[in-house]
Amino acid sequence: MRTPTKSGLLASIASFALIAAATPTLAEEAETLADAITGGKVTVDFRYRAENVDQDGFAKDAFASTLRTKLKYETGVFKGFSGVLEFDNVSNIGATAFNDSGNGKTRFPVIADPEITEVNQAYIAYTGFEKTTLLAGRTAVNIGNQRFVGTVGWRQNDQTWDMVGMINSSIPDMTITTAYIWNVNRVFGSDHPFGDLDTNTFVVDAKYTGLPIGNITAYGLIIDLNDAPVFGLSSKTFGVRFDGKHKVADGNMTFLYEAEYANQTDHASNATDYSADYVHLSAGLSANGLTGKVGFEKLGSDNGGTAAFQTPLATSHKFNGWADKFLGTPGGGLEDFYGSLAYKVQADGPLKGLKFAAIYHDFSAATGGNYGTEIDLLVAKKINKHYSVALKFADYNAKGFATDTQKIWFTVGAHF
Repeated sequence: MRTPTKSGLLASIASFALIAAATPTLAEEAETLADAITGGKVTVDFRYRAENVDQDGFAKDAFASTLRTKLKYETGVFKGFSGVLEFDNVSNIGATAFNDSGNGKTRFPVIADPEITEVNQAYIAYTGFEKTTLLAGRTAVNIGNQRFVGTVGWRQNDQTWDMVGMINSSIPDMTITTAYIWNVNRVFGSDHPFGDLDTNTFVVDAKYTGLPIGNITAYGLIIDLNDAPVFGLSSKTFGVRFDGKHKVADGNMTFLYEAEYANQTDHASNATDYSADYVHLSAGLSANGLTGKVGFEKLGSDNGGTAAFQTPLATSHKFNGWADKFLGTPGGGLEDFYGSLAYKVQADGPLKGLKFAAIYHDFSAATGGNYGTEIDLLVAKKINKHYSVALKFADYNAKGFATDTQKIWFTVGAHF
């Protein structure tokens, strides 16, 4: 389902962009199949990013200047059926010097945004059963908070799934998501040796929102990877998560809280016999656009420190620091004590919605030992419904693990 011809796709994107404004809005139910197809919706999304990485051990910084373009078409609904087809393209803009993980430029640090052109999504949905959606094909689905299954939307190319799935809300206040995934299309693209992972993965996620104090979610993830180099990531994970918020101080302040526990064991062709726990606790307060949080996340270790809790299908960039030093958990596990402070401008005017964020991480091994610290900073603004801009920074100070690394990103987005 990959499309190798970049120039052809770019021409198609340009053509569809011109007609997008004239495309009718999706109707709830089309009278004929022709109406469903011709009455579909076209969206075009552009994201330019400049990224610089200064990492100890490399004589030169890495610099990437890339443009991601997405062209998405959604049909209308006919007799419960609808479809989505989405292409994406990532191209280098101007002079770049970075290791995209597959171009052989190993003298530079890694920036995992290779040039690609591919079918990002191609799936059929069926909503003919009450309170149920069935999906089949290639999808970009995030489950829960993306700690275990996510599209890695931060990178220019999405991580997507070739899968069948179901979303059901027949039980009051309950949403059950199930999926069988047979291929993982990773951010590196199909030309990379591990850009696709052949798998037999089962996912179930059941979220109950009927409690007055928050939501409770039970989940299971069974990963069976079929390529020998990644047998060690095959695992079974079962867990439960609670999250919620509560008004305090006469409703002028909101108390935020979450608690999560999971256990992971080896599965299928994984030769390592292990059992490791996952724990995440956090609490915070929010008022007048200002939010402060403190938290603790642990990815445990077992088997004498040779095996640890892994999350190979997650949007890992969201967790354990934006410098991405812990995309895979070290054998000794990981403990992350963190604190964050964020502010979003509330007052009317041109600065309304401007967001500032700062996060501090203190990392250590679950088996003992210091891994270092990290400071992450963000300034972001959604200008209107079409445009957004962001400046982001990460500074990882190593101690006993990896190397000192600084990353900075400048991003401009446009959506039509």
